[in-house]
Amino acid sequence: AHQGLVNVFIAKACPGNPEFWIQAYKFTLCFIGLQISYLTWGYMQELIMTTQFIPTNQAPEGRFPSAAFCVFSNRFLAVIVAMIAVRIRHGAVFSNNKAPLLAFTPCALSNTMSSWSQYASLKYVSFPVQTVFKSSKIIPVMVMGKVLKGAIYPWGQYAEAMLITIGVAVFSVFSKTPDRETSTEMIGLVFLLLYISFDSFTSQWQDRVYTRYGRENVDPYQMMLGVNSSAILITTAGLIITGDFPVVYEFLLVNPKAFTYNVITAITSASGQLCIFYTIKEFGPIVFTIIMTTRQMFSICISAIVFKHVISIKALAGAVIVFSVLFYQIRRKYHARLAKKQAGSGGRS
Repeated sequence: AHQGLVNVFIAKACPGNPEFWIQAYKFTLCFIGLQISYLTWGYMQELIMTTQFIPTNQAPEGRFPSAAFCVFSNRFLAVIVAMIAVRIRHGAVFSNNKAPLLAFTPCALSNTMSSWSQYASLKYVSFPVQTVFKSSKIIPVMVMGKVLKGAIYPWGQYAEAMLITIGVAVFSVFSKTPDRETSTEMIGLVFLLLYISFDSFTSQWQDRVYTRYGRENVDPYQMMLGVNSSAILITTAGLIITGDFPVVYEFLLVNPKAFTYNVITAITSASGQLCIFYTIKEFGPIVFTIIMTTRQMFSICISAIVFKHVISIKALAGAVIVFSVLFYQIRRKYHARLAKKQAGSGGRS
């Protein structure tokens, strides 16, 4: 109902091209929601894994003992939020869902492994290496789309993805000094490769579910419920097998601050997931990945403003590359949509 009222308002305010402005409005909401949720989530994630807490008998080094528990806490809250939302919106938690729960299991497994790999990698890789890997997700997502769905992307789109990757990496490396020096170990590179691979699979599989069962039949809340129902089973089984539950329980009793960090991370993860599923449904996995790739640029800009850091000329050059490509993409897609609309009008006349 709210979305319908917004669409009517935009149509009256912008009668010349209401479809463009409705899409722009949706994109802005997705962009802001993803930025706020995951800028906070990323900061809290690093706090959990890098803070020196009070040592315990089973965690004598004073570091948070289980990356898998961080994933579990995120999934636990997400399941609760999704169940409430689906019950309110559809009148039942599972019975009115078109897509079976098994359809979400592959991306639940890949999403769980992606999150675990990212948490685990923080201990073993340096800042520049993290940056390059996190900046390079667009092309793997495109390749995964070709593998899973037979998607065909023009070479120009691969070139645009490469330029965005280079621009974000240059901006990030030359504009921020790491808070701590961490040498890069081979195990860290393995974790990052796993993170990139699983993360690319996740968004493309979610888009495949939307395509197979109909975007009108699977809303973001049902996607969130399906993915996290499978994920909570996977992470719980992992924690039981590894025996991490008692270790984490003891650690949280001694370090209540770590519990607070986990709660904040879980809240922002849940809000971020809603934005993810809505973005993929409305705009597809490539647009979503571009938003998430440019996220670290906005993080650094905010940090520079708040703490009065100076951004170098090299970093600004990287930013110019990224935003030039993004504006070119927006312009290209707008003209393509306009040409399609005009062709349709010409065919009817």
